[in-house]
Amino acid sequence: MQKKFKIKKGDTVKVIAGAALGQQGVILDVDYVKERVFIEGLSVVNKKHVKPQSDKANPDGGIIDKDRSLHISNVAIVHNGETTKVGRKLGENGKLVRFAKKSGEEIVS
Repeated sequence: MQKKFKIKKGDTVKVIAGAALGQQGVILDVDYVKERVFIEGLSVVNKKHVKPQSDKANPDGGIIDKDRSLHISNVAIVHNGETTKVGRKLGENGKLVRFAKKSGEEIVS
């Protein structure tokens, strides 16, 4: 069974632990099995050398940057310019919605 997280793709987050401490970015992807997130522009691994491949997106090969993932516990969601914890409650339409625990406002993504 897939674990439920309160952080989604497209959310703005701030790194609260690790080498990229204090930096912000947008989540590109969430790996639910390994509990890790990929953040745009953060945690870029050193260069990766790619061989030329005729049917792939990089036919000439070369050196590319690669994003590294961070554990989901090392990021906090940013809402209205400040980090906050996220809760879930029933919304007006009867579905679960996320809300910021600091302000009580609904998080729309």
